[in-house]
Amino acid sequence: MGKKLTNNLGLKIGSVLFAAVLWLLVTNINNPSTPIYFTNVPVQIINANLITSQGKMYEILEDTDVIESVTLMVPRSMMDSMSSEDNIVAIADMNNLTNLNTIHIEISTKRNQASVSSIKTSNDILKLNIEDKKNISIPLTTTTSGSLQEGYIVGNVTPDQNLVRVSGPESIVSKIKSAEVNVSVTGFTSDIGTSAEIKLYDAKGNEVAKDKLTLNINNVGVKVEILATKSIPLRFSASGVPAAGYRGTGIVTGSVNSVTLAGKANVLNNLSVIEIPDTVIDISGATDNVSVEIDIDKYLPSSVNFADSEFDGKVTVTAYVEKEAIKTFTISSRNIAVRNLPAGYKAEVSAYEEEFPIQIRGLAEDVNAVDVNQLNPNIDINSLLETGVLEKVAEGYYDVKLSVELPEAVELRENITVRLTITEEDQGDT
Repeated sequence: MGKKLTNNLGLKIGSVLFAAVLWLLVTNINNPSTPIYFTNVPVQIINANLITSQGKMYEILEDTDVIESVTLMVPRSMMDSMSSEDNIVAIADMNNLTNLNTIHIEISTKRNQASVSSIKTSNDILKLNIEDKKNISIPLTTTTSGSLQEGYIVGNVTPDQNLVRVSGPESIVSKIKSAEVNVSVTGFTSDIGTSAEIKLYDAKGNEVAKDKLTLNINNVGVKVEILATKSIPLRFSASGVPAAGYRGTGIVTGSVNSVTLAGKANVLNNLSVIEIPDTVIDISGATDNVSVEIDIDKYLPSSVNFADSEFDGKVTVTAYVEKEAIKTFTISSRNIAVRNLPAGYKAEVSAYEEEFPIQIRGLAEDVNAVDVNQLNPNIDINSLLETGVLEKVAEGYYDVKLSVELPEAVELRENITVRLTITEEDQGDT
């Protein structure tokens, strides 16, 4: 029996091998292995909390979270069931993170995994950059750009949020020095309400990209006040009486004599001058010019402001005071006229001297403008009756004050008394 089994042993073994090879050939011919190609296969990262729970963040480098191509070798009979993109699974498990911050990507299929004879990929390594996470809060600055129409300026710019919170990789967040929103105001003549994007900047004013950052808000509502402007004159005056022998010139000037104001057009249209009360500049007892600093802001309507934000409203106001000028004229009693003397009477004016001096006083400019021929010295009978100096016109002599015609700003230094003699005319004189 044993001899029968071992007889032609080599031939028998060869027959078995030949049969196996023949079976493989038949199988491959009938159902050969065929490649299936997949592109841009996304990599699923799992157990990422192992990084984030430590207060760290990770960044995927070189787009390694997408595999450009995956090739599966499967029996031809399995192609249809394996062709769906959803069948490919690419997983990077943070548990397998290396010291080089890389993770081997595991590729599998959801169906018929046992039928896959090989898997080839263009990339099987996920590369990461891992660093600490940083959180900051930054005040939000609002700015405007562009040009308004002439006669308008930007007033208050008010965002509905004044703080933005930013989180992200420490290397990026540490560069952020400011957060701003900008609103274009070109061509506007009325208030603007809009939503503006928040932008982040470094210390040099370069914009910091936000694609790797998380902001609690990305846009903010902003209200921009648009104000009309108008130049308004300032009007000054002074109160009080200077020291004896001095006069206020009536000239009061400011280091600024007009201001440009900003406000709503309907308010500015009703505003033509800013009056500064005379009580602010008091020249009582002064022997020289008086200067005071005042705050114009106190005298503005509550709804307007200075158009120039750098102007603080402080103005130096000067009231001018001069020493009185005195000018002397010599007149003759013969040149004194008697006015409004009733018919039937005649009058004669006499003084202690035939010619006598009179002095006028006032500001130099006014006094020097007076000529002797303008004085017209006189005695007005009606004025004497009205003031009670004369009860009635009757013969007699009277000591009365001499009147002269002077400009309003000039007066006699002292009154001049002359004697007026009134007599009835003789019948024969008529």
